[in-house]
Amino acid sequence: MKHTLRFRAYLPDDVASEAWRHIDILRQIRNHAVRDYYNADYNDRPSDYDQHSKLKNWTDQWPTFAEPSQHAAQQAISQIHSDLKTLQERRNEGYDVGRLRWQGAGEFRSVSYNQPRRWNVDHNTGDDRFVRLRLEKIGWFTIRADRDVPPADEIDEIILKKETTGGWYVSLVTTVGDTPKKPAVSEIDPEDCVGVDLGITSYIHTSENLSVDTLDLSDEYDRYAREQRKLDRKEHGSGNWEKQRRKVAQAKRAIKRKMRDYQHKLTTWLVTEYDVVAVEDLDVKSMLETSQNAKNKQDAAWARFIELLEYKAELHGTHVETVEPRGTTKECSVCGVETAKPIWVREHSCPACGHTEDRDLNAAKNILFRGLKQLGAGRSESTPVQTALPTLTPQREAVGAKRVVEAGTSFREAGSSGA
Repeated sequence: MKHTLRFRAYLPDDVASEAWRHIDILRQIRNHAVRDYYNADYNDRPSDYDQHSKLKNWTDQWPTFAEPSQHAAQQAISQIHSDLKTLQERRNEGYDVGRLRWQGAGEFRSVSYNQPRRWNVDHNTGDDRFVRLRLEKIGWFTIRADRDVPPADEIDEIILKKETTGGWYVSLVTTVGDTPKKPAVSEIDPEDCVGVDLGITSYIHTSENLSVDTLDLSDEYDRYAREQRKLDRKEHGSGNWEKQRRKVAQAKRAIKRKMRDYQHKLTTWLVTEYDVVAVEDLDVKSMLETSQNAKNKQDAAWARFIELLEYKAELHGTHVETVEPRGTTKECSVCGVETAKPIWVREHSCPACGHTEDRDLNAAKNILFRGLKQLGAGRSESTPVQTALPTLTPQREAVGAKRVVEAGTSFREAGSSGA
């Protein structure tokens, strides 16, 4: 499977200027290819191969198009067709999607290469903290090696990107081999299975009655709002406006980084602690469109949380099952009888069997049961995971979000000490 490593890059002024100039030319090539695609007859629209062939004629007509790496230009065109395929998939799923849009100056911010002869990697810098990298038609620059940088022949793709903050970053895509195999269903221990409810009062609530608080980003959002108000008072396009725009981008990046770090550590714990993780497959898009609590759901970034969970499960050999969330809150985890309850009622009380427990814990148990059923390991006498859903409710354990962002924290140890 593919694995991406991201590094901070430090480009000399002349290299940075040349890289940004090439990226802007690639933006123009990309826009021209989009126009060429949509101007063609609907039943005879060009493929990426067709447009790669046209590139030579385009460079003859517009010599500026020949200045960047032609391989990078082909990559920019290929990305168009990858995006078109994604749009078609979304359209087939019933979503109302439009067409690829024209990108203005500054909206296209990266250049990519996927052939090893287009780059060089130099580890002999005299400083273990840094590695030098060369990209075709751009030149040499330094990256901060906060983790091992693979040799050039082990890299499948390199992407150089300039963030809106003005900083440069490099992503190295590699192939990971010999990942751990997922355990056979018959070998799964009940204690190694967990259901995860994506909560409202907490970020997640597990079937083991462990709740993890939502990360408090109120200070970061306050800073972002202040910087945005300052930007609104600047004259658009002026030097002061550009300086303030970068401050807004930096404030927004701080929020994104903290949330991403939080999710990385939380998902890593889940896939290393358990052999089976069941999680509800929420339709986040419709929730954001209809719910009055949309901002909180967007802050939670559940879609990215599930993507990270599935990605890391492949790296660590863990089963991740996404299940239909409908009814998990209403259904009793003991007898299965459904009981409607408004969102502000935080306790499940079954009128049929009398079972009472926390609303989110009940949902997490139902999510685990559905996940095991999908996996082929539901409640039955032929499998050891039949006891994975305890009837008795343990005392609730809570883990503060602050503990999550502390590297090396054991959730079970943290939970037992309270939060």
